[in-house]
This record gives sequence, C-alpha cells and structure tokens, in this order.
Amino acid sequence: MSREFCEMACPELVEGWEFRKRGISSRLTASRHHPVKAWIALILWLIVIAIESTTYLSAQNTSRFLYPLLHFLFGISPARFEPWHFLIRKGGHVFGYGLLSILLFRAWRETLPSRENAKWRLPWATIAVLGTALVASLDEWHQSFLPSRTGTPRDVLLDSCAGIAAQVLVFLWVTWL
Repeated sequence: MSREFCEMACPELVEGWEFRKRGISSRLTASRHHPVKAWIALILWLIVIAIESTTYLSAQNTSRFLYPLLHFLFGISPARFEPWHFLIRKGGHVFGYGLLSILLFRAWRETLPSRENAKWRLPWATIAVLGTALVASLDEWHQSFLPSRTGTPRDVLLDSCAGIAAQVLVFLWVTWL
C-alpha cells in the first residue's frame, strides 16, 4: 500500500508508525497489547474460578483423584494425605487468586493507560486487589449455599492476601526490568 493511501484511510496508524521510527512509543504501536485480549484472558480465568467454586471440585471430590495420584507417586498413606490435601487446595487458592490479581492489573493497565507510559501505577494495582477481594467474597458466598462446600472469611482473607502479594511481585518485576 502507498503511504498516501494509508494517510487517507487511517492517519492514526501512520502517526503511530512515525512515533515508532523515532523510538517514541504510542498507544497504537504493535508493542502495546490490545485491551480486548487482556479482558478476554481475565474473563476466561473468572470462568475457571466459577467452575472451581462448584460441587465438582469440593474437598471430597478432589480427594478422589488427588489421593490415588499422591499414593501412586509418593506412597502417601490416608493419614498423611489430609495435610497435603489441605495444602494443595490452599495453594490452589493462592495461585488462582494471585493470577486473577495479575490479570485484573493487566486489563486495567491496558484500559486506563498512563500519559507517561508507565508500566505500574497504584490505581491499577488498587483496582486489581479490590477486584480480587470482591471475586473472592462472591466465590465464598456462593460456596456457602452448596452442601458440599464451605464459604469461609479465612479463604477470602487468603485470596485477598494472594492478590496483594501478586501486586507486590508485579511492582518488583516492572521496576527491575
């Protein structure tokens, strides 16, 4: 395509190309992720969390496949399995809600860009932590209605702390890069 045609059809893109040639980043350059991709990833992870909140992944049901696996791999007895089962399940909370916090941060960073093209801003991290706490609260509230699940404030606290820890890691990551 000719440059003139591109300038007529979409002058913003040509402006973005000029910025890139001079080493100046622009919201329209290829190096920026598209906000829709960030929100799709977040929505998919929220679906995973919603599925994990069902009866199918209650402690009783996860022990049905975790115990045989751990017994086969490590020879764990039923008595030694219970503490490991608890740690695996709580580790899943930490991983799941930490990732949720990171995905929320990414989605808001892409949606609300900064003028100075910052990689980390407190408003993005705050919204991510608050969103993580909200999803954790709704998840535990939902579980309180299921006979095979228990909704506990301790899990909300654990999930929220995982979200805060994830934001600390994001901050350290972007400041060291």
